[in-house]
Amino acid sequence: MAEVQRRGGRPLPPSARGPPPPPPASRSGPRFQPVDREKTCPLLLRVFTKVGGHHNEEDFAVRGKEPKDEVQIYTWMDATLRELTDLVKEVAPEARRKDAMLSFAFVFPNNRGRFVVREVGRTFSSPNARRPDDGSRALADLKFQIGDYLDVAILLQ
Repeated sequence: MAEVQRRGGRPLPPSARGPPPPPPASRSGPRFQPVDREKTCPLLLRVFTKVGGHHNEEDFAVRGKEPKDEVQIYTWMDATLRELTDLVKEVAPEARRKDAMLSFAFVFPNNRGRFVVREVGRTFSSPNARRPDDGSRALADLKFQIGDYLDVAILLQ
């Protein structure tokens, strides 16, 4: 009779250790707190676009003589590459083509003061489920630092 009560009887009392810990966070989600865009001042992002490939490091070597094809965008650290793609499409007609792919690179000085161009992600002008891209990645996820430039290569296929 005691055996029957244990199987179908009352539930076990709660553990003295407390509730179980929450499951580990997903690695695909953001590792930072989203920005309250109503209360946080945006940053100025200097964006340089070029059709066919990225600019060279030498194009940024002299301060004040950066490439002429510059767009200045006010944005936040939680801005995604998809948001930036849509903004670039507004000013660069080549980026609006259905077969266009945009390659994003950060331009920043290394420890010797020379500029480095480092690719950080790619998006398609017209994304779909069959060809995923890096559009959901945010500037903060990609280790963007305020003051870096963004170089966007518009690649036509």
